Amino acid sequence: MGMEQVERYFAAFAAKISKYAGSSTVFILAAALILVWGASGPYFGFSANWQTIVTTGTTICTFLMVFTIQNSQNRDGMALQIKLNEIIRATGSAQNRMINLEELSHQELEDMKHKFAKIGQRAREKVQKDQVLATAPAKKHT
Repeated sequence: MGMEQVERYFAAFAAKISKYAGSSTVFILAAALILVWGASGPYFGFSANWQTIVTTGTTICTFLMVFTIQNSQNRDGMALQIKLNEIIRATGSAQNRMINLEELSHQELEDMKHKFAKIGQRAREKVQKDQVLATAPAKKHT
């Protein structure tokens, strides 16, 4: 089995696990397991072994879920970027330099954010000015 095929199987596995892990059913099941574990404490005398069961189980699940969720998030993010890039490319009035912004440095992204914040502020000020002019009483000519 080649690496590409392993990657494909893992991607399908990660997508399914991420979908199910985020469901209300799995949450309720996990909460029920914790309640059962907690309720069993007096029976086991709240021993170190009793505590180890939940800490080991949750640690293993968390460790594996980090990689599974990250894989799904990476694929979803990449698919979203491709879709946005296509929209930018297909929109005649859009700036094609916006394609692949995720490859810029943090400082370059901050600079662009501030630039667009200024553009947004000017647009809001223009709308407010236009609203004031539209609601101003018309002058009567005598």
